[in-house]
Amino acid sequence: MKKILIIPDRNNLSASLELACEYSLGFEYNDFFNPHVLDNEEEIDRLLSVYSNETLPSYCTMHGAFFDVIPFSVDSKIRQISHLRIEQSIELAKKIGASAVVFHTNYNPYLNSTSYVEAWIKENVAYWSGVLESHPEINIYLENMFDQTPDILKRLAEELCRYENFGVCFDYAHAAISKTAPKDWAKELSKYVKHIHLNDNDLVSDLHLPWSDGKINRQGFYDIYEKYLNGASILLETSSIEGQRKSLECLVKEKFL
Repeated sequence: MKKILIIPDRNNLSASLELACEYSLGFEYNDFFNPHVLDNEEEIDRLLSVYSNETLPSYCTMHGAFFDVIPFSVDSKIRQISHLRIEQSIELAKKIGASAVVFHTNYNPYLNSTSYVEAWIKENVAYWSGVLESHPEINIYLENMFDQTPDILKRLAEELCRYENFGVCFDYAHAAISKTAPKDWAKELSKYVKHIHLNDNDLVSDLHLPWSDGKINRQGFYDIYEKYLNGASILLETSSIEGQRKSLECLVKEKFL
């Protein structure tokens, strides 16, 4: 049985829980990546209390901080705050009971010199190895964001896959607007993908549309999933409950679920 997740709406949590119960869904919390939240202990406690009063799905993940998070920066001050945001995210994921936390690679495809690529890989291997070793009880998934090809993330995954708690979060919509076909992304990363972000777009911009509201080839995704990604959990990464229900109905109608 496929493991499907939605983003809960904390302002209408009863509706999110109802939908989760109807379709046997998990949650991916998107409440804690904003730096304004991470710097506000009172707000963090308030958000945690919203969820602590409910019976939540048994399987949940969380999206970690990503705004300007560059743990591989040559600037020590930027590295310092990036490391803080990542540690804050992981600790919050533990508090809310998430099984995994997702972070972006934040690789800059325009800085594609050999020296930049080699330094990027070296610094990321060193940093994330330390994180994975320090937090063996939680999975760390790295997501393709600005990446235009899968080769850099693949090289990083080859180094980090020795840690059981490492995985790739494959954002299918990001791949669909990259210069590399989604099938080639999936083929290259298939051994490492444990989680997928799925939504629709116009093949130009990352719009987070409900599945079936854009131009992504849906059957193409189904075929790619069965061949290369089978077993990976899937977040329907659209925020509204109406959009989530529409996505689920499409997946059922088209016999993916």
